Amino acid sequence: MKQLLLEISPVFEATLDNFVVGRNAELMQTLRQLLAGSARERAVYLWGEAGSGKSHLLRGLVAAAQDMGQPALLVTEGEAIPVHPGEGVLVAVDDVARLDAEDQIALFNLYNDLREDGGFFVASGPCPPAQLEVRPDVATRLGWGLVYQMQGLNDMEKELALQEHARARGFSLPQEVLDYLLRHWRRDLPSLMAVLDALDRITLEQQRPVTVPLLRQLLQIEMEL
Repeated sequence: MKQLLLEISPVFEATLDNFVVGRNAELMQTLRQLLAGSARERAVYLWGEAGSGKSHLLRGLVAAAQDMGQPALLVTEGEAIPVHPGEGVLVAVDDVARLDAEDQIALFNLYNDLREDGGFFVASGPCPPAQLEVRPDVATRLGWGLVYQMQGLNDMEKELALQEHARARGFSLPQEVLDYLLRHWRRDLPSLMAVLDALDRITLEQQRPVTVPLLRQLLQIEMEL
């Protein structure tokens, strides 16, 4: 099974469509309006705890913009802040709290460039702008646009999302398997869904039913990979 997992380990592709909205309906509507060019602001900052879906939304937003033919860039850890990205570009910067002093200056300049050139700016962080340990002028810029707190999914919403994900893949997820997964695995939804994807592929490959013992074996192997 270990070799099988290495060969079929699923890659979760974050999109706006597979983001479970939960209590983030207003934020999702704003991002959709941003893509359509109808949002009342062209800058959005979203914050929340780890696993709340911030990175998922930024990746999904950039992918959606690119699919529409709009120039869009995603800046993640280890990547440089773009300089003069161009007119009308959407730039998403994930986790601004990680930026060093030089990167913060670059972020400040990027924000001003996008504002002048009709671009769109979206960023994420672990806390509200005023609480970030960044330059005051950067915190001020991040608070100029729309600011949203990401609302993580509660256990019931996660259960519904996982059941729907299983149905979309064509298999039934027994309640005892779901309960075990939520008790013994990471709590963020992409990690949980990735386990379901691997579980589905293993059951198809080995013609085995979805059971707690099979899930327990899978999770043990996943932790060793």
